[in-house]
Amino acid sequence: MEYGLIGERLGHSYSPQIHRAFGDYDYQLYPMPLSDVETLLREKRFKGLNVTIPYKRAVLPFCDALSPAVREIGSANTLVVRDGKIYADNTDLPGMLSMLDKAGIGLTGKKVVILGSGGTSLTAQGACRVRQARETVVVSRKVPVTYEDLYEKHTDAEVIINATPVGMYPNNLVSPIDLARFPKVQGVADVIYNPAKTKLLLDAEAAGIPCIDGLWMLAAQAWYAAKLFLDAELPEGKIQEAYQSVRRECLNLVLIGMPGCGKSTQGQRAAQALSRTFVDLDAEIVKRFGPIPKIFAEQGEAGFRKLESEIVKEFGKESGLVIATGGGAILRSENVEALRQNGALCWLRRPVEQLATAGRPLSGNMEKLKEMEQIRTPLYRACADYVIDVQPDRARTANAIVEGFYEAAGAERAEPEHAGHP
Repeated sequence: MEYGLIGERLGHSYSPQIHRAFGDYDYQLYPMPLSDVETLLREKRFKGLNVTIPYKRAVLPFCDALSPAVREIGSANTLVVRDGKIYADNTDLPGMLSMLDKAGIGLTGKKVVILGSGGTSLTAQGACRVRQARETVVVSRKVPVTYEDLYEKHTDAEVIINATPVGMYPNNLVSPIDLARFPKVQGVADVIYNPAKTKLLLDAEAAGIPCIDGLWMLAAQAWYAAKLFLDAELPEGKIQEAYQSVRRECLNLVLIGMPGCGKSTQGQRAAQALSRTFVDLDAEIVKRFGPIPKIFAEQGEAGFRKLESEIVKEFGKESGLVIATGGGAILRSENVEALRQNGALCWLRRPVEQLATAGRPLSGNMEKLKEMEQIRTPLYRACADYVIDVQPDRARTANAIVEGFYEAAGAERAEPEHAGHP
């Protein structure tokens, strides 16, 4: 063992992929019980380790030297062996500060509410001290400040940091608080990075509040750790490189647009270009519940929309897919949230006269189709991250979809020739 991450249960961690951006060293995941951690540290059979829950405090008695950040926070997430001694540091703190800076969220002179009282909360509290927040309120289900107290006494919070797992995959689209009850909030940070946008962040985004998820913090703390591992300076731009690599891999490409605009055809082409799994939500409905015209005949549109929402919620929480939606999926706000939490939404736009109508319960003739277009166009525009106009050349359209996706995912690519923003 040279470098890696230790923890009790690591699941699917992005750390190996992130560390690949920082240097040519082997970085692996090592889930293990506490007894093995103690043996590993006594024997010093490693060069550098990252530490995650629940061992960030448990490792401290085995360390020979603690950095100021570790002493400040009371936990370590990075261990390095030098000259036979273990040095403990905490790169979560500079990682969190970098995350806040990226989002333009200032703490100085602000009242900050931190949700949660665990290890990540300690990091957030350290950030508040470093940046000289005016007041820091730590909220938990127990004393000293409960969620009931929060709503009674602290709705004047100016910054909110979520340091709890509430809203994390697979329990998506739940929020630890009702953000609407905090009218003075100027910034929201959520340390969760799967999904990319928790319910808390979706609410902040809808309210126009600066916000950020935890992926940047993950990449930044890994960059600081890599510098300690290698005892060398690394270009700070490597943080962006690592961040973009993971974001591109995990973000769904979601096609929205009118029925018959070509979402299924172009979705398959885009999935092939990106080497991804393609999911047609209408096809999933048919697979599980039967033909869509039959569902409309037996349950009406309301019944169909309910089934559609179930499918949207299921696939919207997953990562790294290309998803073609039904034309009316955006009619329900909960569907839009489910798709946006882990997806970049591409509005595939096509002249109404060119739309296919055969076998479609709600768009069987041109008059109905034009009425539908008038109603849905503002909805497509409101939720789309980018727009692609369908071209006669299908390959060219698919290429524009993929190029637009990379841009929406934060890649530094040239402006796509046929992509635009609504």
